[in-house]
Amino acid sequence: MKPTTPVTPINDVNRLLEGMSQTGFQGRKLGESLDIWTRMCEDPDCTIFLGLSGAMIPGGMQECLIQLVEHRYVDVIVSTGANIFHDICEHLGVRHYMGHHHADDCELFSRGIDRIYDVFAYEEEFRSIDLRIADFAGTIAPFSCSSQEFIRMFGEWLVEKHPEKKSLLSTCIRTGTPVFIPALCDSSIGIGLLVARRKGVDANINQIADVDEISRIVEGAKKTGVIYVGGGVPKNFIQQTQVIADMYGAGQEGHAYAIQYTTDAPHWGGLSGCTFEEAISWGKEAPHCPRVQCFCDATIALPIITSGMIGRGVQRATRS
Repeated sequence: MKPTTPVTPINDVNRLLEGMSQTGFQGRKLGESLDIWTRMCEDPDCTIFLGLSGAMIPGGMQECLIQLVEHRYVDVIVSTGANIFHDICEHLGVRHYMGHHHADDCELFSRGIDRIYDVFAYEEEFRSIDLRIADFAGTIAPFSCSSQEFIRMFGEWLVEKHPEKKSLLSTCIRTGTPVFIPALCDSSIGIGLLVARRKGVDANINQIADVDEISRIVEGAKKTGVIYVGGGVPKNFIQQTQVIADMYGAGQEGHAYAIQYTTDAPHWGGLSGCTFEEAISWGKEAPHCPRVQCFCDATIALPIITSGMIGRGVQRATRS
């Protein structure tokens, strides 16, 4: 057995995480995740998928996510519709504000203020973005496409109309990083498309096309690595790609690397907390893949791990 090593406080996030990886509990898991993410990036055969759930954009994680894309630490994003909607809001000047979780919600409602734990936003401003999405849908109709294709077209419009602004979506457009939203209707983007449809716009999101498109990316990859912020639909949407690939003779015995930052626990039986060991039984993770689950609030983990990756100077290997 290797003894634990007391972590030394230091003004260097990379070295701090290296030290934490020799301690215990979730501090060790956070440090270990830096090593596994580094190994993904340095593997020339690995395509890296990021599953994004939770209110990460309202929670202030936008720039961390932008940096992950700009440094090519992820290749494909699967997100809730809400995260991308809030990202679009920020790009178009609709802000999120520091509030308080003990606010009077009845009073907030009377003032038209929405609360996301301790973050506030104005409902009318959100609705204005819903309407802009509806208007955009009208300009490209008729269409029937995957969420990935629709959000790419919207992102291109966003970059064209507001090139001076920066967001996660605009960064993905500039870097060619595909963004899938497998439950797009469960978001304000879905509300915007409903508004368009009720105006007579022929707008249809083909979610089965999403399944096909992302599965073909996996089928064409030599290896895949996964990073999950939270769980939910984005997690299983990525997880199931290995099952689909195996059905079509292109399986890799599961994802080759796996990281998750979550506050959900496995003993409730839900997907968001289920372990990667459980996923091995489904063929979703490779039996001996480097893997770690850090049970930690992602608004703590993401800034630290992103800073650690950049501070370590991680570079993507040239694709083989």
